Amino acid sequence: MIKNIGVIGAGTMGHGIALSFALHDYNVNLYDAYENQLEKALAEIADELALLVEEHFIEPKSMQATLDRINVYGDLQQAVKDRDYVIEATPEILELKQNLFKQLDEFCPKHTVLASNTSSLQLNGMMALVSPERQKRMIVNHWYNPAHLMPIVELSCFGNMPEEIYKEVENMFASAKKQTVKVLKDVPGLVANRIQQGVAREVFSLIEMGVAEPADIDKALKFGPAFRYATTGQLEVADFGGLDIWSIVGDNLLKEMDNRQGANDLLKQKVAEGKLGIKSGEGFYKYEESKIAGIKKQFAKKLIHQLKASEYYTQE
Repeated sequence: MIKNIGVIGAGTMGHGIALSFALHDYNVNLYDAYENQLEKALAEIADELALLVEEHFIEPKSMQATLDRINVYGDLQQAVKDRDYVIEATPEILELKQNLFKQLDEFCPKHTVLASNTSSLQLNGMMALVSPERQKRMIVNHWYNPAHLMPIVELSCFGNMPEEIYKEVENMFASAKKQTVKVLKDVPGLVANRIQQGVAREVFSLIEMGVAEPADIDKALKFGPAFRYATTGQLEVADFGGLDIWSIVGDNLLKEMDNRQGANDLLKQKVAEGKLGIKSGEGFYKYEESKIAGIKKQFAKKLIHQLKASEYYTQE
């Protein structure tokens, strides 16, 4: 049984993953090579837990209990020597991950499952330097940001891992209230990111063509397709609407839509101008520096409300 978790990397994804497991009673060791990053991660976790309390998602007593279940380490071997499950959330550099997994193979107990949060690198490439026995205990588990609020985790099922080990991992995520997506083929982007990029391609194209202002395009998505997608998948929507109708509309509309094979030129132009979004103060919208913290908090609140609703629907 998986009880003790190791998280490698205390950045945006890593600290959220550690919070998620600790919130659901798992003992978590959080490793980062930089002490200041560990300090920052603990502060962010405390703030995020405080917001969960404020929104009545968890009880106040759960906040300190969750923090007590997270231990931070600057020594990799000490962080993972007794872990049952270790997930890395490090930069998307193949050589870095290969060498990291080689170390983890040496440092971890034989039963430890090793996981990667990647959605862009292939599992076969990442596990090239580990032993054949450990390869049977390696998996991709891709989270969405913010990890403690987004309920999805994509799990690879590519044939390297015995079914009983996969089931153990799947059950662990279920106990942490995550909805798992079983990915059967190792394709770039897995499932959710490919769907998201399909939507984003058309949204950026509509902006580029001047069809509508950014706020109206976002409104069309939020109160149109995305309103249904919060509770109903695309294949269910197609069944409800009639596959004959979807076939006709597809023939009529898809040839008119964006089919480019790279990022939109408008997107590249904004990047070149340093307009990167909220982190630079301007993207498709403008953000006053004094209001950014409040905007981020409001975004998190909306996700908490959605998470509450999603837990209701998944109980049906």
